[in-house]
Amino acid sequence: MSVLSRVSSMPLRGFLHLGCAFATTMLMIGAGGVGITSAKAQNGLGAPNSSAALLAELASNTSSFADKAALGEALYFDTNLSKNRTQACASCHEPTTGFRDPRSEIAHGAYSLGDDGASLGDRNAPMAAYAKFAPDFHFKEDGTPVGGQFWDGRAKDLAEQAGGPPLNPVEMGMPDKATVVARLQEDEDYVESFKSLFGDDVWSDTDRAYAAMTDAIAAFERTDQFAPFDSKYDRFLRGEYKMTPQEELGRVLFFSQQFTNCNVCHQLKSSPTAEGETFTNYEYHNIGVPRNVAVRLENAKDPDFTDNGLLDNPAIDDPAHKGKYKTPSLRNVAVTGPYMHNGVFSDLRTVIKFYNKYNSRAKSAQLNPETKQPWGDAEVPETISLKELEQGDALDTKRIDALVAFLKTLTDARYEPLLAEQEEVAARAKKK
Repeated sequence: MSVLSRVSSMPLRGFLHLGCAFATTMLMIGAGGVGITSAKAQNGLGAPNSSAALLAELASNTSSFADKAALGEALYFDTNLSKNRTQACASCHEPTTGFRDPRSEIAHGAYSLGDDGASLGDRNAPMAAYAKFAPDFHFKEDGTPVGGQFWDGRAKDLAEQAGGPPLNPVEMGMPDKATVVARLQEDEDYVESFKSLFGDDVWSDTDRAYAAMTDAIAAFERTDQFAPFDSKYDRFLRGEYKMTPQEELGRVLFFSQQFTNCNVCHQLKSSPTAEGETFTNYEYHNIGVPRNVAVRLENAKDPDFTDNGLLDNPAIDDPAHKGKYKTPSLRNVAVTGPYMHNGVFSDLRTVIKFYNKYNSRAKSAQLNPETKQPWGDAEVPETISLKELEQGDALDTKRIDALVAFLKTLTDARYEPLLAEQEEVAARAKKK
């Protein structure tokens, strides 16, 4: 594909990330048609280039992408990297919906549909935002597993995670790395950009080319687009936003050492007013989540399926870790439901009530408000983290509402309209 042909067909994000030749060029549109003038000439540093000369200059540019992150962005949105050319990373981690799967009509959002248009995964797609802050998977000195990517940490880091979905038969469905690399080589801009960014011999080895692809995607996921830290909570810390009384009560309760157990697992920094809090310590716990029987039955999946959680990580062989999952970040939690590893809960308030069942003796606390039935048996009952779950007091309605209000303040500024939409939907539902 020629340089100009690619510009005419690529999305705006790709155009903005083109290399220096395009970055220093202006398209001057006038009555006489389209004229291309070099920015260098406009600055008085030389005579205007002829169209032919400029085209030659553009064509000589060895990379259509300014850096690895720009290349990674193109790869992140590229559906050609799936077997049927229908699915990209963004299909399950869409930026406009909080980097979660936007297809809420499929399996009620609990599971993601694969490239084949039929396969469903067994886990809810995690939010990709703020994922760069997870440490590489490792064990602490006391043997506690921590960090990594995916619910079970089986990918050590972002790059390893990016290499998983293309080869997963129920996700992007490519048979092997060689097939993925062949797809990459169909694109002239990828071919030249990989050489420019990773070395001229990058295509000589399949594993190296595949690793370059995952490295580029990881570089994109490390950009500020994924972690802007501009929520109401962040603005509050900077003195730019005043919490409402309800939000402030929720904040105090969340970080309390006495009244709730939220911060036992969802606080990383030592201070409750530290900037850059990701609201997870990246450790693993079994909190007694029930199977998502209803959605599994509706989608012809085995309702008795048991997910082993952390035990599915190749680095783990101790059955004491069965049913444990990585504590997720609470950033954007209000707009990234459904919740838990299997998407069993639809509403954020339900999640708070689920935790409250461990500390409240009230009969109402033992019922799932979404089903009006008992919560259901834990998928893996033998490894539940009761020590952590039973810290804190029972929560009344006022405190539950306050915690939900505080969690909404963790929503990035660009997703605040999604919160407004939720409130409108809830208001309409009340009127019915």
